[in-house]
Amino acid sequence: MADLTELPEPDRIEGAPHPRETARLVGQDAAERAFLTAFNSDRLHHAWLITGPRGVGKATLAWRIARFLLATPPAGEDGLFGAPPAPETLDIDPEHPVMRRSMQLAEPGLFLLRRGPNDKGDKLSADIRVNEVRKLRDFFGLSASGGGRRVVIVDAADEMNTQAANALLKMLEEPPRGAVLLLVSHQPSRLLPTIRSRCRELRLTPLAPPELAQALDAAGMAPGPDAEALGELSGGSVGEAMRLAELGGLSIYSDLVTIFAHAPRYDRPRAISLAQSAPGAANAPRFALILDLVDLFLSRLARAGAGQPPLIEAAPGETELFARLAPDMRRARRWAELAQEISARAAHGRAVNLDPAALILDITFRINETASSQAA
Repeated sequence: MADLTELPEPDRIEGAPHPRETARLVGQDAAERAFLTAFNSDRLHHAWLITGPRGVGKATLAWRIARFLLATPPAGEDGLFGAPPAPETLDIDPEHPVMRRSMQLAEPGLFLLRRGPNDKGDKLSADIRVNEVRKLRDFFGLSASGGGRRVVIVDAADEMNTQAANALLKMLEEPPRGAVLLLVSHQPSRLLPTIRSRCRELRLTPLAPPELAQALDAAGMAPGPDAEALGELSGGSVGEAMRLAELGGLSIYSDLVTIFAHAPRYDRPRAISLAQSAPGAANAPRFALILDLVDLFLSRLARAGAGQPPLIEAAPGETELFARLAPDMRRARRWAELAQEISARAAHGRAVNLDPAALILDITFRINETASSQAA
């Protein structure tokens, strides 16, 4: 059995600070204001569903709310000098004990519910299992501090299996006194309707390019001259922008545009080179990214044909290529259909452990074949 401290944190993006280590939340002022309004008007709900695309700051907001709640006395505790002014920000003093303890995962009033180890203990489980949710009983059984509040962060709620979701639902239906549950969700449609109905939603939005640049800088990654292209491909997600930067996503996307620049006379040698960069366990993240970028390439192509061309080129020559391959709605529909076909083919190929190089070559051949039929 592996030492649990050696397992990767399931809620951390590789190469990025953990959300609990992120001091600032950029571009989500509306969500913060909505929570503060509820807090200051004494309408603090016991469960909050924090939704939005991956990588836009949902977990960071959850940690900010959790620390704020544990460090801020409940309304009505006037103290020696009367009631304190209503807080206008979720910021707390960096030297506050709650801040220091939470950074070390040692805050007794805070429970982080996330994927745990598998049965062997050598890897992370594929989902959040019921045994992890049951640990909340002991947590809520402890004496509360910090004004009687106890806070749970679920990251991500989408990863709960059926048993875990049902166990958490019982707590949402009969929440312990002083409990606040913060559910991070990338795809709320995957949650039980009964869970969604018991939560108040805070929806986060993709970041605009200037905000994305600020967030990347705060995370220790200067986007440089490729900032616009990175923002375009990441869809305003800091997490996705960091993944793209870490795995050479801009170069991969540029390769895709170059491969099909003269389709149906596609650049087969470059396609083979791209395919050969994917096999092997060490290249699994790159393989997954290639498939994601193929899907994004086809989606952008279809939208361009439907009259919604990209405002920013994500790779040189992209605009010209899209105008040639998808000049009208009929061709746009065919590219949209192909995107669905290839997505299903990729999912099947990964499920049966098809050779990554063979799968990528098959996909590039299908795209080129479609370009040929579209030209006819």
